[in-house]
Amino acid sequence: MSTIKTACIGIIIVCSVTFWGCSHHDAPTEQEVPLVMVAQASSSHAEQKSYAGEVQARQQTALAFRVAGQVVERYVDVGDQVKVGQVLARLDVKDAELQKNATRAQLESAQSAAKIAGDELKRYQQLLPMNAVSRSQYDAVENQYKAAMSSLKQAQSNDDASANQTQYNQLIASKNGVITQRNLEVGQVVSAGQAVYQLAIDGERDVVVGVPEQLISSIKTGQVAEVSLWSKPEEKFQAYVREIAPAADQSRTYRVKVALREGSGVIQLGQSARVFLNTATHETLNIPLSSVSAQGQQAYVLTVKADNTVHKVPVSLGAYGRDSVPVLSGLAPSDYVVIGGVHLLRDKQKIRPIDRENRAVTVRAGG
Repeated sequence: MSTIKTACIGIIIVCSVTFWGCSHHDAPTEQEVPLVMVAQASSSHAEQKSYAGEVQARQQTALAFRVAGQVVERYVDVGDQVKVGQVLARLDVKDAELQKNATRAQLESAQSAAKIAGDELKRYQQLLPMNAVSRSQYDAVENQYKAAMSSLKQAQSNDDASANQTQYNQLIASKNGVITQRNLEVGQVVSAGQAVYQLAIDGERDVVVGVPEQLISSIKTGQVAEVSLWSKPEEKFQAYVREIAPAADQSRTYRVKVALREGSGVIQLGQSARVFLNTATHETLNIPLSSVSAQGQQAYVLTVKADNTVHKVPVSLGAYGRDSVPVLSGLAPSDYVVIGGVHLLRDKQKIRPIDRENRAVTVRAGG
């Protein structure tokens, strides 16, 4: 009897082991297949870029004295509005007045010499017909008169120039505008032509931005743009690209001037602004950054086939954006890619694809 019991127990154990082994090799149940979020790559034809800049006057000019001297008075400062003809600063006029006195004395002397030479010539003109003087004497007197008149003209020019030099000792605004920079103080000695004020001329406004060298080729003169102020980010003003610098500056960016079509009356000089430009591009596929993983130096994504298995596909990527990256090669527009948890999945693993709304996704053959 004990032999029969032992045989029965052995049969039960063998059956249990066999059943366990069969269940271990069965396909995973639906609960064991992971839910994975997938999406198709998005296409783009243009991308909007923004650049920080500053509002500047379209026309600016440096103001300088036309003569050298010491500053004795200044009447305006940075931010002051000025009008045409307004005196901005003065130089010491003592030396200029001395020079003017000297040239005036030379002029008076030349005037006296010219008068004497003229009277002498008149007398000789009366005596010549009567042969009271020789022709050579008359010619000598006439040449003296001509020399005296030339000296008079020279003295007159010197006196006029001296008068101008006296007037040049005051700096006068040539245009209406606002002072944006000041480089002089009372008591300072300045040279002729040294810029002492920067004047932003009233009128049109520009927003000046710096564009990186890798993007400058996508911007063209006349291109439509939008401008927003940091103080009013919700309000945008229409503008266009007016000027592009032909060469990069020391920061390796190109200076681009964007002209405002509207808002010049409310936008103030020096305000911080942001320029929005639509950068023309060729058609590209973009995928989320979370879709990309890498093995060694090779980037790859996981695509989903019609049998709901994922497959590792090497891709070539463009410049990374804030939350997406363009795919240059390796991916088709109809492909579905895993958009999260790529590193947790293995090649040829079966999944249950869903979209961002947690709805089941059906991947068709060739997709």
